[in-house]
Amino acid sequence: MFSVLIKSAVPKYRKLLLPAQTFIRTMSSSDGPTSPYTTLTISRPAESITHVQLHRPDKLNAMNKAFWREMVECFNEITEDKDCRVVVVSGAGKIFTAGIDLMDMANDILQPKGDDAARVSWNFRKFITKYQETFSVIEKCPKPVVVAVHGACIGGGVDLITACDIRLCTQDAWFQVKEVDVGLAADVGTLQRLPKVIGSRSLVNELALTARKMYADEAKSSGLVSRVFADKEAMMAGALEMAGEIAGRSPVAVQGTKINLIYSRDHSVDEGLHFMATWNMSMLQTEDLTKSAQAAIEKKSPKTAVFSKL
Repeated sequence: MFSVLIKSAVPKYRKLLLPAQTFIRTMSSSDGPTSPYTTLTISRPAESITHVQLHRPDKLNAMNKAFWREMVECFNEITEDKDCRVVVVSGAGKIFTAGIDLMDMANDILQPKGDDAARVSWNFRKFITKYQETFSVIEKCPKPVVVAVHGACIGGGVDLITACDIRLCTQDAWFQVKEVDVGLAADVGTLQRLPKVIGSRSLVNELALTARKMYADEAKSSGLVSRVFADKEAMMAGALEMAGEIAGRSPVAVQGTKINLIYSRDHSVDEGLHFMATWNMSMLQTEDLTKSAQAAIEKKSPKTAVFSKL
């Protein structure tokens, strides 16, 4: 059934796909984490596409100490992987993630080390900035990241998805900025990125201050996600189709687009234009431009062009 779904959903990209049995195996949550990781499963479901799956299904993919370190290691490797052009992130099991694993991280949060207030504060700051990097590394990765959310996305999960480039979800998905319910202000990205993702400061304030749940339809209408799918299988097929579209374009163009989108988000229009001009004065000197233009002239898809690794 799943192989039929994939074939019907992405007929134009069949040449990018591995055999259906391999696709099912690599997207499955039953194989366990990929060594050396203990919280993540890494696979290559199709050419140039890396699938990163949060894999602690028995713990609802709660984020333990190992997760915060492994995400940084994983995305640093992806950044340097010339065979990867786009990333899909998903969660194994019943939900995307339950957020921070408070039981595993209680000692670090409740018993910080230090001989006095200044030293405790110094160590706390190091602790917070280290964990902020777990999701900032996704944003810094030049490869576009598509995140696929099913079930629930709670607390740290919102920090994670707001650092991604494209967000998809299932119809039964819901999102919750949970931190005020556990006595703290979200400190690893939600309060900084969510206002720029949604655009409505009032709605962001409401979500962050009340910790209420936002369901799929509202998430789409507010701009938190761009597409909603009937179920997880349809969503993963859609995520792969979208990733295939991105992977088929020039990596010079795609990665340059992501870098400039993020730069322009955080700077004025004039600064963004200046950065863009500086960027393209070298990036336009690429064979990818000629190859893409030739495909357009011949009324062919850019995926028919063969682009060098970047």
